[in-house]
Amino acid sequence: MLKILILIFVIQIVYVSAFTLRMILTLKGQKYIASLISTAEVTIYVLGLNLVLSYLDHFASLAVYAIGYALGVLAGSWIEEKLALGYITLKVISNRPDEHMAQVIRQAGYGVTSWLGNGRDGDRLIMDILAKRKNQKMLNDMILKLDPKAFIIFHEPNQIHGGFWTKAIKR
Repeated sequence: MLKILILIFVIQIVYVSAFTLRMILTLKGQKYIASLISTAEVTIYVLGLNLVLSYLDHFASLAVYAIGYALGVLAGSWIEEKLALGYITLKVISNRPDEHMAQVIRQAGYGVTSWLGNGRDGDRLIMDILAKRKNQKMLNDMILKLDPKAFIIFHEPNQIHGGFWTKAIKR
């Protein structure tokens, strides 16, 4: 029975991780990869469900199934975090409008649109920055090194059109 419980547990983690990745890929427009994952996902799901239903008289099989599901959600989320698919847009507001933050960030390879704004306490440098999601932490650290008091908002764009990055993004 222990081997069956371990098998149910592993199947659930793999199934739910695949499910989580498929959903995220679908939301990010990666429908072909998502459909390939769904083929394996449904096969694994049927095998796992069959095992649980075969041992439904053992409470442990249902408990292991549920715990495997929960850990599968965590594993799938962790995998997606490591893949860091897609792009991120940052809105940065700096109290230092006279500094060349935008130029430094551009030289690091990021797309930056900047303009001067006016806030409660005076002039501000406002920037919109587009970056790959996997570079989010590195870019955030760079901005905070340039201006530790910068106000930063992260957005995940669902569609991108135009700009100098368009050709690179479509690849």
